[in-house]
Amino acid sequence: MSGKRVGYVRVSSIDQNEARQLEGVALDKVFTDKASGKDTSRPQLQACLEYLRDGDVLLVHSMDRLARNVEDLRRIVREQNAKGVIVQFMKEGLSFTGDDSPMSQLLLTMLGAVAEFERSLIRERQREGIAIAKVKGVYKGRKPALDAQQVADLKARAAAGETKAELARQFKISRATLYEYLAA
Repeated sequence: MSGKRVGYVRVSSIDQNEARQLEGVALDKVFTDKASGKDTSRPQLQACLEYLRDGDVLLVHSMDRLARNVEDLRRIVREQNAKGVIVQFMKEGLSFTGDDSPMSQLLLTMLGAVAEFERSLIRERQREGIAIAKVKGVYKGRKPALDAQQVADLKARAAAGETKAELARQFKISRATLYEYLAA
């Protein structure tokens, strides 16, 4: 019995189109995340990795779709290979079986490093853009979680003795955010 061909697709934001990534590739099942690749805390990635079994093939458009840092990339590939799963990257034309040559491992590490470097550049450009916008006075930061009336209500209820945890749940904010509002 041969294994399943399982696809993993990731785009960074909800408005991006993931259709091109594994277009025309015959797959038995596809897992799709619309989230940043900065770490592996992605629900569909975790579901995909748990779904895979010995003999399956994990197909991913490119290495940077699976992970944006070398450590995560190498760990995912290593763990899946240990389960008997072949990991195949379409764009790079590389497959990893666990019996890979030193050259394959070098390519995995180098191309993973390029993805990690690209992520660092994106973050750096983002920080620079925010700094410039702050100087120009056009960067306002994140929209407040609560409006003035909600803050007044929150403070009154906290002063009346309601628990902080319950208030945070009811206002749908973290306790850290709640404490920031109470301190202001």
